[in-house]
Amino acid sequence: MRLFPMILIWFCAASQVAAQAIETSEGKARLTQVVGGLDTPWAIGLLPGGGFLVTERDGRLLHVSGGTVHKVAGVPKVHVSGQGGLLDVTIPRDFARTREVFLTFSKKQSGGAGTALAIGRLSADGKRLTNLRTVFEAAPGGSGGRHFGSRVVEARDGTLFVTIGDRGDRPSVQDRSNHNGTIIRINRDGSVPADNPFAGQAGVRPEIWSYGHRNPQGAALDLQGRLWTAEHGAKGGDEVNRIRKGANFGWPVISYGVHYSGKKIGEGTTKTGMEQPEFYWDPSIAPSGLMVYSGKLWPAWRGDIFVGSLKFDYISRLEGNRVREVEQIKGPETERVRDIVEAPDGSIWFISVGQGAVYRMTPE
Repeated sequence: MRLFPMILIWFCAASQVAAQAIETSEGKARLTQVVGGLDTPWAIGLLPGGGFLVTERDGRLLHVSGGTVHKVAGVPKVHVSGQGGLLDVTIPRDFARTREVFLTFSKKQSGGAGTALAIGRLSADGKRLTNLRTVFEAAPGGSGGRHFGSRVVEARDGTLFVTIGDRGDRPSVQDRSNHNGTIIRINRDGSVPADNPFAGQAGVRPEIWSYGHRNPQGAALDLQGRLWTAEHGAKGGDEVNRIRKGANFGWPVISYGVHYSGKKIGEGTTKTGMEQPEFYWDPSIAPSGLMVYSGKLWPAWRGDIFVGSLKFDYISRLEGNRVREVEQIKGPETERVRDIVEAPDGSIWFISVGQGAVYRMTPE
């Protein structure tokens, strides 16, 4: 609460601050700070007609529009611990009609906390969520404060993907009787789609779409509607994965990294029946938000994957066809990039946790 007046001042002043230039493979780009003074921002949700929502991990949801910032009332009660708190925000395609907003957060459970998904309706003035309901809560699976995953993506058919980390409990990830280390797929009301790969299978959580993940903190659809994720490895082995129905992505049996102690992870880098990453980083970059670009303002980047680095303070651009890192977009503004999204006009927006700000990138 103490920081809120500062946020308002920074937003009002932003238009008076000269935009900064940054070098890219397509020439100079202009970076404009659209809001500053944020406290551990986690995700951006762009609203149709202008304005946006931004989450702060300690439980605040902010509505930024028309030169003002409002703290949104009615958010779910979050369990703030370590990496947990109020995390992702996603605006569905039908927002103009329903005004619904999707929020992921860490929810207190017996013995710890788990990843949950809530849906609420944003009031016309952007100051309150109403009709808030929690439509999914991971099975209790961790007492620590790490690896919540927590991106939510609306699929083309209207179902919802939610990423869930391993909660620091490696052995549990290959056990599908819990949700640790999975990507789940549910209907908007929280029910399970009949075509989920494990629906009706005894002993398996029916929401599971894929499993064997460590901590997927980036997720988005590509231009063909396929789901991609960016996932934290241990020491080395951060991954970009194209998600497939029912697939096992191997953690902690296979990995291209090692434990922080230097010891080998699992059985090596490959095993029959387990997926290979489309790309991996070694050393780790600590990847977070992921976006696949349309090419609207930078046609040469059409279909490319953009991933924020929390460790090395840059935006990674990966070519979509061969999936390899071809560029690092870097400047003072890219300090600990947590989220990255494309606006309807083709501009690229990202969160810099280190700067406590949201930036908009456009061609110079």
